[in-house]
Amino acid sequence: MIKPVKVLQFGLLIMAGLAFSKIGFSQNPVFHIPMAISDTTRVPDDSVLRIRNLNPYFTLHVDSTLIYQLEINREPSKYFFFMRNAPVGLKLKENGLLTFKADKSYFLSGRLKYDFEYKVNIGVQNLNNPRDRVDTAFSITFFTTETVPSHVKPTVSNVLYMDEGDTISFKVQCETGTYPIDNINFYSSVPIKTSSVIKGCNDDFTWSPPYDFVKETDSGKTKLLTLFFVGTTKVFQRDTAIIKIYVKDAMNYPYMTADYELAVKNIRTYMLRLKYAFYQLDKKVKKTTHTRTDFDMTTATTALGGTIFSAQASQDAKTTGTILPSVGVALVPVKEAVAPTLTAEQNQASLIRSSIKRLEYTIRDNALVGEKDMEITKKIANLKTELKQTQVQLIDVPLEETSNMTEEQLNAYFDNPKVNKKYRTKH
Repeated sequence: MIKPVKVLQFGLLIMAGLAFSKIGFSQNPVFHIPMAISDTTRVPDDSVLRIRNLNPYFTLHVDSTLIYQLEINREPSKYFFFMRNAPVGLKLKENGLLTFKADKSYFLSGRLKYDFEYKVNIGVQNLNNPRDRVDTAFSITFFTTETVPSHVKPTVSNVLYMDEGDTISFKVQCETGTYPIDNINFYSSVPIKTSSVIKGCNDDFTWSPPYDFVKETDSGKTKLLTLFFVGTTKVFQRDTAIIKIYVKDAMNYPYMTADYELAVKNIRTYMLRLKYAFYQLDKKVKKTTHTRTDFDMTTATTALGGTIFSAQASQDAKTTGTILPSVGVALVPVKEAVAPTLTAEQNQASLIRSSIKRLEYTIRDNALVGEKDMEITKKIANLKTELKQTQVQLIDVPLEETSNMTEEQLNAYFDNPKVNKKYRTKH
């Protein structure tokens, strides 16, 4: 009997343990097994065509060689390379091999320049699909260690001589070496006033020394002016051109002013004579015009009177009407004999008027400016030249002295609106 009891106890213990385990561990354990990575997680190839090893900037020394293989992210056999706007000597094969031999002859002939950035456009395109292409660019610059200096070369000698009132003008040129001159700075030993602006090659320098440039204390009444033209390249190489100008005191300004006033007075006196000649010619033309107008009115009146008399009942009136038109016809040759058309006189009056206007413009354009005009000599020469040319042009026109008319009367007649309307140019 003992053994059955022990078996029963053992079975009860097992049942109790199973019940406790059911209460304490109600959740079933879960085991996580790592899954294998599928092929879809693999990084895809490049979707955009591109050049993988393009260098955006190349720098080459003279007489060096460039060999550079361009690579793309696709099968090279299906694509070809092309190039645009390339400097002379640069070559690109269809497989992307970039080559260049920088011969010195290219630079000596001027076909290539030092320190100049050349932008080259290149592209890659699919042989079968024209849309599958890419365009890009790179820059290439050439340099050399054998530098030939540039020089500033004015178009005049290093030593010049001039007088006060004269004008000196020359061009500042440059002799280009390895690096051209970018800008020029101008200096002078004495502050001077000039309208010229010197900033680069081929600029013009113009200067006129004032009449008080040379002082009484200067030795030999001569003053030295030194000009400095300093040219600078982009690599800060400098070259200086020096010009020495010896200015002499060779003019008496009060005397030149008196000469100018005399020239103006001579022109004004000649203008008065021309205005009086114009007055005489215009009066003559006007008188002839009035006489011809009277003859024309008489002729018209006789013709009209003949028509009226011819319409009368009286025989005598009809006879008179027949005669009157003949009288009007007979007056025409009388008009031409008594008052012929003065075409030559009218043309002379027009020529005199235009000459007077030109002399007025000459005086106005050559008026003195400031206390001491730098161009007084030039203006005096212009006045005298214009007066001489006018006198030669009007040498056949008879001129009389203005004995019975004042200057105000002549100016008033010449500027009369009716007279101006008569002789002005008609379009």
